[in-house]
Amino acid sequence: MSAPFDLGILGGGQLGRMTIQAAQRMGLRCLSYDPSPEAPAGQIAPLVNGPFDNPELMAQVFSQCARVTIENEFIPASALKKAIQLAGRTPDCLVPGLEAIATIQDKLLQRQKLIAAGVPSPEAVPLDGDGTLAISKIGFPMVLKSRFGGYDGKGTRFVEDTDEFDLYRNLWQSGGGWLAEQKVDFKRELAVMVVAAPNGISVYPTMETRQVNHVCDTVSPVDADGSAVAIAAIRALGCIGLFGVELFETQSGEILVNEIAPRPHNSGHYTLDWGGASQFEQHVRIALGLPPAPIDGYPTSMANLLGQETQIDYRAGLGAALIKDPGCFVHWYGKSNRPGRKVGHINASGLDSLNRVIEARNTFYSAWAPKDSTQDS
Repeated sequence: MSAPFDLGILGGGQLGRMTIQAAQRMGLRCLSYDPSPEAPAGQIAPLVNGPFDNPELMAQVFSQCARVTIENEFIPASALKKAIQLAGRTPDCLVPGLEAIATIQDKLLQRQKLIAAGVPSPEAVPLDGDGTLAISKIGFPMVLKSRFGGYDGKGTRFVEDTDEFDLYRNLWQSGGGWLAEQKVDFKRELAVMVVAAPNGISVYPTMETRQVNHVCDTVSPVDADGSAVAIAAIRALGCIGLFGVELFETQSGEILVNEIAPRPHNSGHYTLDWGGASQFEQHVRIALGLPPAPIDGYPTSMANLLGQETQIDYRAGLGAALIKDPGCFVHWYGKSNRPGRKVGHINASGLDSLNRVIEARNTFYSAWAPKDSTQDS
C-alpha cells in the first residue's frame, strides 16, 4: 500500500510519543490519533484529534498509514473493526490483531483464556446478580475489578468480608461489567516485556516493579525469572506484537500473571538507556513487519516522575538532577501538570542504579516543586 505515513499510532500519550521518536530515528513517517489536541505525540508528529469510540474519524488513520498499532488497550475492538472496514483495509494492517486486543481489554476474558491454556493465574469469575457465585468460588479476601478500562488501581476494590462486599454492590449491579478475583498474597510484583514475532518469541529481563498508591514508582533488576510464565501467557493469546506482562511472585516463589498490556509498558522504559534496543524500537519493528532486534543491555533502573501540586519550570528539576548525577537520563513527556500524573521518568545503569534514580528524582522534585515534600521510595 502506498500511504503518506508509514505507521499510525492510536493513542497520543507518552507511549505514542516515544514510539514515534523510535520510528523517526529510522526516518519513518508517523501519524497519531488521540482525544486530546494537546497529546504529547502531537507535539512531534501530525495528530488526528478525535474520540476513541468514533470509527469514522479513526478510519482516517487506517486510510493514511501503511500499518497501524496502539499505545493503549482501551479503544473498543468494535470501533477498531469498523474503522478498518470504513478505510477499506484488511485486519492484518493492525498489530496486535483485533482478537488479541478484544481479549486483553476484557480482563475477565483475558483471565479465562490464560487459565484455559494452563498459564498460572489467579482464579476469576463474573461479578453479577447477587454476587453469590463470587463468594462461593473466590471467597474472602477477594479483588473486585472493572472488566474494562481500569489501570493504575482505577476500577479496583479490595474486600475482606461480606460487609465490605455489600458496600460495593452498586458497582456491578448498576452495569458496566465487573469480575471477582482471588487476592494474591504476593512477595513482590514483577514484569517482563515480550516481543512476539512471526518467527518466535524473545523477552527482556524480568524486572521488579514497586507501586505507590497503585501507581508504578520504580522499576529495577531482580533476582527472579518470570520469562517462562510471560512467554506462556503470550503464546496463549496466539498473536504477534509487543506485550508488557505484569506478574505476581508469591511468598512461596510461584509466579502468576496479573495482567497483560498489548503495547509498550511503564516497566519497559528503562530500555531507552540500557545500551540495547528499546521496547519502542521493537514496537515499531513488529508493527511494520520488520525483524526484531537482539535483546541485550546493562542492568538499568527507572523512577517515575509524577506531577506535583506546586511546581516551577521543569527545567529547574532537569538541571538539578543531572548536576547531582550526570550519568542519569531524564525523559520528559510534554504533558500538562496534574498532581500524581506520570509526566516523565529517570533512568540510570549500574549495580547501584535503583538508589541513583531515587536520589536523582528527589533532587529533581526539590528543585522543580520546592514547596512540596519529595517522594522517597
